[in-house]
Amino acid sequence: MAQIDHVGVMVKDIEASIAFYQDVVGMKLKDRLSHTNGIMKLAFLGFENRGETELELIEGYNDKLPQEGKVHHFAVSTDHIDADFARVKEKDIQLFEDGITELPNGYRYFFIFGPDGELVEFFQRS
Repeated sequence: MAQIDHVGVMVKDIEASIAFYQDVVGMKLKDRLSHTNGIMKLAFLGFENRGETELELIEGYNDKLPQEGKVHHFAVSTDHIDADFARVKEKDIQLFEDGITELPNGYRYFFIFGPDGELVEFFQRS
């Protein structure tokens, strides 16, 4: 693994959240797309620094957001997602879903559960 790629935050209104992170925090919208499930909307923001960890906003994952704990996952970047998936399956680590998902922009990912139920995403950009 090379670095933490992004941190996913669940939001109720992605437009309001994009505006907040741009206008208040000073981040730039780097990418936005609809998930292949047809429900979730995703947006990636950053400060346009090379190799930075991005913020991923996720709308539509859970409409009942708790007051605390809106961070959904953190992602580690990989250039070898198929090999990483095979390695994790060999170790009998619990998967969040059984398979690698590919988004419309070519990004590929899968999630595993950490020891305390936290979600860790393996993420490969196209």
